[in-house]
Amino acid sequence: MPSTTNVLDEARDLVVKRLAELDEERKRLERALTELGGGGKTTTTRRAPGRPRGSKSTSTSTASAAAATPRKKRRKRRGGTRADQAVGLIEGAPGISASDVAKQMKIKPNYLYRVLGDLEKEGRVKKNGRQYYPGS
Repeated sequence: MPSTTNVLDEARDLVVKRLAELDEERKRLERALTELGGGGKTTTTRRAPGRPRGSKSTSTSTASAAAATPRKKRRKRRGGTRADQAVGLIEGAPGISASDVAKQMKIKPNYLYRVLGDLEKEGRVKKNGRQYYPGS
């Protein structure tokens, strides 16, 4: 009867081999999709170095491309619901920390720090150390 560790090693080797095969097949399929002009979720269209986000790496000049197709309008923001929600929580519990506000809002604190900085500049909240208080 073969040892248990030998059987486990063989199973592990088979799984690793199959994963490598699947990875190669995924790469082949992604190349085929790119060549067909498809831009699905698994592929990313790369822009040329130094070009701004949202621009495509085409050979046409930007002036002629802008004249040929009208620019899409950007969607307006909905009015700062996160900021209003944060102010409401701070008014409800003066002296609350940013991480506690983020936990209650169920968002990441690093996003909330940016929102709170803007609220501070607007005078809607005041910061004292790590604690936030309602503004005047």
